[in-house]
Amino acid sequence: MPKSLTERERQVLEAVIETYVETAEPAGSRTISKRFAMALSSATIRNTMSDLEEKGYLYHPHTSAGRIPTDLAYRVYVDSLMRLRQVSRSESDQIREELTGERAAVDRILERAAQVLGVLTKELGVAVGPSLDDAVLERLELLQVSSERLLLVLSLKSGVVRTIFVEVTSRMAAEAIAQVAVVLNERLGGLTLRQIRTTLSDRLRDAASDSSSGELLNIFIQEADELFDVPATGAAAAGVVLGSAQLLAGQPEFATKERLQGLLAVTERRDLLREALAKQLGHGLTITIGGEHQDSRLSPFTLVTASYRMGALSGVIGVLGPTRMPYDKIVALVDHTSRLVGELLE
Repeated sequence: MPKSLTERERQVLEAVIETYVETAEPAGSRTISKRFAMALSSATIRNTMSDLEEKGYLYHPHTSAGRIPTDLAYRVYVDSLMRLRQVSRSESDQIREELTGERAAVDRILERAAQVLGVLTKELGVAVGPSLDDAVLERLELLQVSSERLLLVLSLKSGVVRTIFVEVTSRMAAEAIAQVAVVLNERLGGLTLRQIRTTLSDRLRDAASDSSSGELLNIFIQEADELFDVPATGAAAAGVVLGSAQLLAGQPEFATKERLQGLLAVTERRDLLREALAKQLGHGLTITIGGEHQDSRLSPFTLVTASYRMGALSGVIGVLGPTRMPYDKIVALVDHTSRLVGELLE
């Protein structure tokens, strides 16, 4: 649990964070005193910084007299000290212009959004396409395409249509296939894909005893996780859309070869980023700082994300950067962009 802060400690902590974010240099008491014109002496500020260090909010890098904020300090800052900045007219116009040009597919809109967020924040823009787990099944069709293969056509209420092959052991009678399609539509229509995967066996158990259609219904029961796990398409199907890492790579945190390699390793691990972003689906605006990440490989980074909606579906857009970032600006830009993406996709 974070230790409580006095009003003086809150003021000094905020000043240290804002100084470090802007300069990327450890903040000393004299710098804080001059920069913020506080009614406090340098000695008082220095003692307060020492108290903050003891409480786990600041630390000394090497032998420097200045201090650097910890992950805990940034958490307190975004939760209770930060004053959210307004997105400027020029920034808003730039985002809108980038996203509302020619009519584009979902994945192209996400690519543009990640790119423009990267340019405006100098971080790495990231996005994932809408998850289809919450898409509602409107109807399905079963078509025989060969003696051992059926085509399952899923029509979702979001307007998405997906096709999946179903392997069978031998050619089935057209009447049995039609009967199975009727049963599946009656019992699964109006459910989300997630609900179908988790409850299919219970919904079909009694119907599967019918000799003419039981074999095919049993295939659906046994393979529900595969048949109704429908991926997105386009760039989002690979898991995550990334903007350019060039601006982020130019930040002081990645000045050494080792740290730059660490950044490149993370950007190449799409599965790692996909998992981190998937945790934020449907959670609105989220800020995950340093050691708060479940995977230690992301501990040098902060991930700021906001969910957007496309009908009943939800996706995530945001930025990845070092824990030293202008949170007030970035949170405002991510939130603004996610809202615009949602409007376009609706």
